[in-house]
Amino acid sequence: MMARNMGGRPPARGPMGGGGFGGMLPPQKTKDLGKTLRRLLARLRPERTRIIISAILALGSVAGTVIGPKIIGNATNVIFDGVIGKSLPAGITKAQAVAGLRAQGHGQIADLVSGANVVPGKGIDFTQLGEILAVAALVYLLASGLTWLLSYIMAGVAQRTVYGLRRDADAKLARLPLKYFDSHAHGDMLSRVTNDIDNITTTLQQGMSQFITSTLTIVGVLAVMVWISPLLAAVALVTVPLSIVVTLMVARRSQKHFAAQWARTGTLNGQVEQVHTGHALVQVFGRRKKAIEEFTEQNEGLYEASFRAQFLSGIIMPAMAFLGNVNYVVIAAVGGYRVATGAITLGDVQAFIQYSRQFTMPITQLAGQLNLLQSGLASAERVFEFLDAEEEVPDQARAELPDPQGDVALEHVSFRYEPEKPLISDFNLEVRPGQTIAIVGPTGAGKTTIVNLLMRFYDIDEGRICLDGINTRDLRRDDVRRVFGMVLQDTWLFTGTIRDNIGYGKVGATNEEIVAAAQAAYVDPFVRTLPEGYDTVLTDDASNISAGQKQLLTIARAFLADPTVLILDEATSSVDTRTEVLIQHAMARLRQGRTGFVIAHRLSTIRNADSIVVMDQGRIVEQGSHAELLRRGGFYSTLYNSQFSDVLEEQAS
Repeated sequence: MMARNMGGRPPARGPMGGGGFGGMLPPQKTKDLGKTLRRLLARLRPERTRIIISAILALGSVAGTVIGPKIIGNATNVIFDGVIGKSLPAGITKAQAVAGLRAQGHGQIADLVSGANVVPGKGIDFTQLGEILAVAALVYLLASGLTWLLSYIMAGVAQRTVYGLRRDADAKLARLPLKYFDSHAHGDMLSRVTNDIDNITTTLQQGMSQFITSTLTIVGVLAVMVWISPLLAAVALVTVPLSIVVTLMVARRSQKHFAAQWARTGTLNGQVEQVHTGHALVQVFGRRKKAIEEFTEQNEGLYEASFRAQFLSGIIMPAMAFLGNVNYVVIAAVGGYRVATGAITLGDVQAFIQYSRQFTMPITQLAGQLNLLQSGLASAERVFEFLDAEEEVPDQARAELPDPQGDVALEHVSFRYEPEKPLISDFNLEVRPGQTIAIVGPTGAGKTTIVNLLMRFYDIDEGRICLDGINTRDLRRDDVRRVFGMVLQDTWLFTGTIRDNIGYGKVGATNEEIVAAAQAAYVDPFVRTLPEGYDTVLTDDASNISAGQKQLLTIARAFLADPTVLILDEATSSVDTRTEVLIQHAMARLRQGRTGFVIAHRLSTIRNADSIVVMDQGRIVEQGSHAELLRRGGFYSTLYNSQFSDVLEEQAS
């Protein structure tokens, strides 16, 4: 468990106002598009076999799609030849029919007939037409089946890739030092591991298969178009450079807005998360209007970035459609003229018009995928930045602690959160097994920081911390933290039963052990009054039990862990005086043979400690028992008497 609100740390962001998540500036553009793309492709390397199979399937699907219009064109020729042939006199040859038409002054019609495969006097050959249409249906059916199989495989490729990315992101969270969480907005971190990864999923799943099929379609269609008519193919290719220029111009301008869109999404998530967490405080301090204003400001920022990104990228599709329509008109005009002169058949022109549509469509799709790719790469860069964040210094496991006794020593320890602001300086403390040490002092004195250093949430700058004479730097962090049990002022309970929340303190804890820990922490009496008892499910914020009961549950969890060293950081601040006395008695029993650290502002709760350490500005200013420190009349005496005086004044009033 992580400590929060630590002494000496820069102030945490609150539910309102200055220093909030809204102050984070989004990146103006993707920092390194090529590097991000290469890293994303590297993630696909384990799936290369499936991608090759998908490419083969795409090739078959595209082949069927490309052949289809030519087959349909042949069917059109059969119909056209039948209609023309039926209108000509029977019993003559095609050459005689053409000569007769020229003799009658119908030269253009004669050219049309000469370019067609007609038999004078013969109508439509429905048998041949049926065979051609059956072949066309079979080809299209096969192409559709291959496309379905391609989509199925590529969906698996995308999901497995993102599964690995999400797994790595979750593992990364466990390796990050506490200072990373202190210096980054929680909402933005959540956005990176949820929204951004989901956006990458969409990019991979929709983009990869369409990119393969669109590319193959462009190549295949272009080859058939050149085969049918080089002239018409040249006409169709005129629009390609224009399409590329338009796409690149728009993409260059929209990329920076996509980066800003996802960064502002993280910012907005952070603002919503903190206001929701501090909802009660927002209401109590009358800052609801301010919170709404901040949300509106962040929402408008996201709106502007999203609007510009989507508007600019949305221009690509209509621009491609316009160029495609212009291309269609030119091909229809030139192709019609070529049919009239007999240079090409009507079926080939019909097929070519379909090909021109098929040629511009994948270009349009690739342009649309470029829009999706930009958004996905912007998200991928944010995720990779998170995965590249500096991790905890690797453990130097040069020693083991098989049977910890609880001997703790801090020798000339110095530490600072920020290089220019010293916090702990030349701190020395020795605690024998079974002793209870209370750490007191004003806010910001460094009390909780000492606890975090003991737990190796932070590594010290100078000196050393020892457990049973072994430098904690020579131990694995997990081994160090297993020695400690910790109860914080801020309770942490998850959605689950009371039994599960207590059992979190020990893997595989039996029901008897859980109940025994609950009884020791005085949890059992109030749990048994609940309708479901230990099976009562706590809500997200555990609002169905009181603040004091939450604290008791976290204490029971620590009891169940049976630690060698017990740390209580203002652990009784949320319970009433009577419950606090009961907890003190329970703690006295459980501290037998265990080392204890107690951080408390309420000095009356630590009078029975073996030794009291008084801190101020990162140093020990006094140390001794409660009675000794009062006799000295120093810093501790002043603190204690001020609290006692406050109580007397309250009783008198």
